[in-house]
Amino acid sequence: MGAYDGVMETLNERADFMKESMNKSQTITDNMVSILGSFDHRLSALETAMRPTQIRTHSIRRAHENIDRTIKAAEVVLGQFDLSRQVEAKILKGPHEDLESYLEAVNQLRSIIKFFSGYKSLKSSIEVINHSTALLGKAIFKLEEEFRQILTIQSKPVEPDRLLECLPNSVKSSGGSPGHNQPGPKQSADKSTQNVAFTPPTLISDRILPLIHNLGHQMIQAGQQQEMFNIYREIRSSVIEQTLKKLGVERLGKEDVQKMQWEVLEAKIGNWIHFMRIAVKILFASEKKVCDQIFEGHDALGDQAFCEVTGNSMATLLSFGEAIARSKRSPEKLFVLLDMYEIMRELQSEIDIIFRSKYCVDMREACISLSRRLAKTAQETFVDFQEAVEKDATKTSVFDGTVHPLTSYVINYVKFLFDYQSTLKQLFRESTNGDGGEKLADVTTEIMMALQNNLDGKSKQYKDPALTQLFLMNNIHYIVRSVRRSEAKDLLGDDWVQIHRRIVQQHANQYKRISWSKILQCLSVQGSGGSGSFNDGGSSASGVSRAGVKERFKTFNIQFEELHQRQSQWTVPDSELRESLRLAVAEVLLPAYRSFAKRFGPMIQNGKNPQKYIRYSPEDLERMLAEFFEGKTWNDQKR
Repeated sequence: MGAYDGVMETLNERADFMKESMNKSQTITDNMVSILGSFDHRLSALETAMRPTQIRTHSIRRAHENIDRTIKAAEVVLGQFDLSRQVEAKILKGPHEDLESYLEAVNQLRSIIKFFSGYKSLKSSIEVINHSTALLGKAIFKLEEEFRQILTIQSKPVEPDRLLECLPNSVKSSGGSPGHNQPGPKQSADKSTQNVAFTPPTLISDRILPLIHNLGHQMIQAGQQQEMFNIYREIRSSVIEQTLKKLGVERLGKEDVQKMQWEVLEAKIGNWIHFMRIAVKILFASEKKVCDQIFEGHDALGDQAFCEVTGNSMATLLSFGEAIARSKRSPEKLFVLLDMYEIMRELQSEIDIIFRSKYCVDMREACISLSRRLAKTAQETFVDFQEAVEKDATKTSVFDGTVHPLTSYVINYVKFLFDYQSTLKQLFRESTNGDGGEKLADVTTEIMMALQNNLDGKSKQYKDPALTQLFLMNNIHYIVRSVRRSEAKDLLGDDWVQIHRRIVQQHANQYKRISWSKILQCLSVQGSGGSGSFNDGGSSASGVSRAGVKERFKTFNIQFEELHQRQSQWTVPDSELRESLRLAVAEVLLPAYRSFAKRFGPMIQNGKNPQKYIRYSPEDLERMLAEFFEGKTWNDQKR
């Protein structure tokens, strides 16, 4: 290195000299450039001489780095070997003691297999991979057993009381508890539950659900998704079926329905409506949440599992609805058909959401099909009812002329129909693509016409034409009064009401004419023989004979007593109409009797036994008129 030091010393001396004489001349500058060029040449020669030494140093450093990396890689491999022994110990212990730790071990085992798959050049790696793969198979089998066991323990049928507690108070208070309902027309006091909150029950503990999810996820990762699917379907479908069975759900078909008495069937239909609401809004909705959480990350498999789990239970419920919709039609079934139609419409939006996956398309279509079938059967039953009213040939007679059972039945039927007014309008709108309100008004008018036509026919059964008029007056009045007090008035309109009120009055007038014109003729001064004379001989100063007067009083007494006896057995059930009719008779009869008795009574009173002919005072007649239309029996009159 001595030559190198000498060179450096010379350079320093020349540099000092350069600093002193830099500005002296151009010649000195040229010399300086030459010297610097010489310096660059020598420095390059020095670097060339030292390059082999630098290369050897770099190689040694890289070798050290490679050795370090190899040692670290070896440590990682050894660590994986050690981890595999720890994982094996955890897996051999099984999942019962610490499931979370066991699941972690399974994940670690998978990562070990993946790790050694990258070191297949090592002989021991193949052994570890084979051993770990076999161990993973055993672990998954144990996970499958654990999945089944935990799901079984957690899956218990929900007791009916718990389900009923989930119902909102508005449904409970309206008789919405299966087994406690009051079936019959107007079953749906709790119709609008669309926006009412239902409280879903906890089917599986929130604490356990994540573990079940992790177990299932491990099975799916191991390619055991079909096994997981089968276990879930088997356990959960059984639980749902047991829950509904405890609630009271039965699998009934058309033949079962046809054998039942109406009262029994009506009660079962009422319960079915509540079962549908509970099943969809509470049970199936809760099951969907459980299924979504367990199959999280595997949505398609979860959707398929949910549809398989609920499919049989939904089919059982729908089969009863189909059996009712296809059973023999009868008027009393219309209301329950409308109730069933309403619940299906109410639940349709939730059914579309809960069963929205492609796997549930058959279930959605079955629900829509049932709704359409119920609507069709309800319409056909409506038509049947109208025809049955028109053609009713029951021999039930009302001897007293009161409101016929057919009239009260039809009017009550129509009044119940208006409890379903919005449903009927919707039903008619869907079937005719027209105005549902207009169609309902037309149908109601047709039913009223059918009833009146039938009543006209029944009125002809009476031999007494006065009773015919009284019967029609009573029945049309009942119809008008009922319509005025119900929503039917809005559909039929004020004109309809006014026309039929006039019809009532016409029948009342006809009754008075038929019943009382003959007896009033007895009280006429003219009589049958001409003006001013009865032509009976024994004339008084006025030309009227005493014998003729006696005969008139005698005829009046006989006719009035006969009317009293017969028409006291007739009935006008409406108190206002009854008093109005009595008053109308009294306003004609009593003045005529008073006038006749005042004019001709003295001729009888001066003779023998005047009470034999003048039996009644005007006050007696008024009292007896008050007994008309009371529906008294012959025995009542004798007492």
